Parts: sequence; C-alpha cells; structure tokens
Amino acid sequence: MTTLIFFIVGIASLVVAFVIDGGHVGALFVFSSALVVFGGTIGAVGASTPFPVFKKSIKIMLLAFKNKKPNNIENIIYFKEIATKARKEGLLSIDKEISENDELDPFIRKGLELMVDGVDAVTIRNILESQIQITSKRHKEGIAIFDSSGGYAPTLGIIGTVMGLVHILGNLSSNPDALGPQISVAFLATLYGVGSANLIWLPIASKLKAINQQEISERLLVIEAILSILEGDNSNLMTEKLKIFLNSKELIELEEIGGRAE
Repeated sequence: MTTLIFFIVGIASLVVAFVIDGGHVGALFVFSSALVVFGGTIGAVGASTPFPVFKKSIKIMLLAFKNKKPNNIENIIYFKEIATKARKEGLLSIDKEISENDELDPFIRKGLELMVDGVDAVTIRNILESQIQITSKRHKEGIAIFDSSGGYAPTLGIIGTVMGLVHILGNLSSNPDALGPQISVAFLATLYGVGSANLIWLPIASKLKAINQQEISERLLVIEAILSILEGDNSNLMTEKLKIFLNSKELIELEEIGGRAE
C-alpha cells in the first residue's frame, strides 16, 4: 500500500507543478505519444524476455505493492521451540511437527526433513543454499523485466519526440502558427518515457530487489538455525548465532519479547 501511495505522490507532484506553472492537465494526455512509449516498451521487453517469464510480469509487479513484513523474529521464536524440543526428545520428535503443521513454510519444512532424515550438516547447507540460488535467479529474471523497461522507455520517448518533430517539420509550411503547440505535443513522448522509467519501472525493480534480498536473508537465517539445532546447541546459543541477521529494531523487539529461551 505504501508503494502505491508513493507512486501517486511522485506522479501527482509532476502534474501539480505543471498546473502551477499555468499548464492544463489535459495537455499532458496524448494517446499517440503514450502508444509509442508504453506500446514500444512492452514490445521491446517482450522481445528480449523469455515468454514464460514475460507472461508473469503483472503477477511479479504486484509483489512490489505488497508490504511483506520480515519473518526473522517469528522464525527465531519458532526455532527456539524446535531446539528445546530436539534437546529434550531428540531430533525424531520433530517429525510430528513436520507432518502436522500444514502452515509450515516449504523451505523450513525441507530443512527440517533433511535434518530428521539424518543428512549431514554440509549436505543440508549445500542443498538449501542451492535452493536459495535457484529461487533468487528466478526472481532476478522477473526483476529484469522492469530494469529493461526503465532502460527502453526513455529511448522510446526520444523516438516518439523525433517522430513528432519529423511530422511537424514536414508540414511546417502549411500552418506555421501551430508550430508551438505541435512541438509541445511531440515532447510529451520524452516526458512519458523519462517519467515512466523513473517513477514506475525503476522503482518497481528496486522494490523487487529489496524483497528478494529480504527473502535471501530470511532463508539464510533458517539454514543457520537448522544447523545449530543439528549441532545440539541450546536455544540460547542458537538465538545468539541468529541475531547477526537482525537489524537494530528487530534486536530490540526480540529482547522485549524474550530474546533468550527458557
């Protein structure tokens, strides 16, 4: 929601500034210029992106508008309980948690299953880190759509402006009085291109990159928690190891709810 609000703030700032300077809002909307920039951007991105990735672009874009809260605190609390249970009842006792907890994150489930199956620490780390890399690679393919859009849009804006100027200069002798308004319309394509790149496409790409990094950090925490349990660490020691993944605000929150296990 906050992402959408800031999008609106950015675009509205341009429109309001234009009106304050004496412009009319209607003058900012020209279909032909929008068609060149947005249609051209879609075409260029579609041509340079594998279709299975491109067809998911809307779904990927919507992720940028979801404010996903980090799960680090919740995961630490969860693994404290698992660590305590494993030390008291053994690793096999966790098998019940895996089978009965339908809401368990698939990545956590995979790690716990490997641990219960007796897989060694090095192999568990390799398997889970490989899964992180594959998932991140898939995310980056989606992010590249919006990075590419941010690169193509300004260029297509310039192309649209040049096309408009060619048309204007070709008809200059027929109506010289209309030269000024026609030039202003031609430059709208550049505005659409640069504006959409810097207010839409590149911010979406940056937000998706931040979400991807957040997910990587959360999953690295999960790996360290599982390996700590496998090593037989008590919940207090495990918590101290996992604190390196927390920012200052999360550290304070963890301390407030009880950063040390009983």
